[in-house]
Amino acid sequence: MYDEQEQPPEHGPLAGFTVGVTAARRADELGALLERRGAAVLHAPALRIVPLADDSELLAATKDIIGQAPDIAVATTAIGFRGWVEAADGWGLGEDLLARLRGVRILARGPKVKGAIRAAGLTEEWSPASESLAEVLDRLLEEGVDGLRIAVQLHGEPLPGFVESLRAGGAEVVGVPVYRWLPPEDLGPVDRLIDGCVARTLDAVTFTSAPAAASLLSRAGERGLLDDLLAALGHDVLSACVGPVTALPLQARGIDTVQPERFRLGPLVQLLCRELPARARALPVAGHRVEIRGHAVLVDGALRPVPPAGMSLLRALSRRPGWVVSRAELLRALPGAGRDEHAVETAMARLRSALGTPKLIQTVVKRGYRLALDPVAETKYGEG
Repeated sequence: MYDEQEQPPEHGPLAGFTVGVTAARRADELGALLERRGAAVLHAPALRIVPLADDSELLAATKDIIGQAPDIAVATTAIGFRGWVEAADGWGLGEDLLARLRGVRILARGPKVKGAIRAAGLTEEWSPASESLAEVLDRLLEEGVDGLRIAVQLHGEPLPGFVESLRAGGAEVVGVPVYRWLPPEDLGPVDRLIDGCVARTLDAVTFTSAPAAASLLSRAGERGLLDDLLAALGHDVLSACVGPVTALPLQARGIDTVQPERFRLGPLVQLLCRELPARARALPVAGHRVEIRGHAVLVDGALRPVPPAGMSLLRALSRRPGWVVSRAELLRALPGAGRDEHAVETAMARLRSALGTPKLIQTVVKRGYRLALDPVAETKYGEG
């Protein structure tokens, strides 16, 4: 055990964990936040964004709104609203669009959207404190929308529930598709992320948009891996979503998700910093505290990176801590090891070396190996 005077090496709260990032937008920012806290990051944009200026649907909607002003405009994302104004400028329609919107009641989903609206020289009428589009919808329906023309800035997905509810209330809805999502041109990273989930080499996957979540599930289905992916996300790989709308495609498949109270990247990372360490297995072994993370182990707080084969062995031993696990069973736990039990001995030697404390794992002659669980803990686990 390390001396109380000598603190273990410093590491971030996500050290030893691998996190997948599916974001197409702000992926570098999210990845940097995770890496600064010690995580290994697998970037796999599940979507790409159609450039606004190339989108004929947005041009048509812009001309429609300039030609006939809506009574109400709903702005849902800051980047989308800014992009709409910039695209209109590029088409020579920017001044006409802003002039038309100045006479319109504008509702903003949250503070970032308000900032984009004001930067364009416009003023919003109202914005919910919750930053929830559902609250915007509730307000509109309570006020009554029958006979009103409402422009809704879509944010990547069609928002069918929102739009259909307004139409059911008697409104004419003009959708403004400020950007559209398409599958990524390079599917390699997405396939590696799916494979990592299925193999349980990832500890968590982050989602910042519902289309990204839907796209990942769709790609898994194309490869015949949907059931395997759902099983992984349902039990072993944490699904962390930036907000409740993002989580819908996953929850529709029965996958439990975690979400921060504030729908931002920073709180999403903070949530992972709490959730992943809390999910790690911690055991008292041979007078040491051993915490098993995704690709590393904390021994008395010191980070010990472990090769993939060693992690497979350690997880197999930790499923029954203190109990002897046979070489044959450990061989089955090794990926692609074949039938030679010598592979277990080789991987075990490397595991002990990586842990830096060989006595954590005991060899039981002619039987196998066991974690040297401390006596009090061993009684508890034995009774279980």
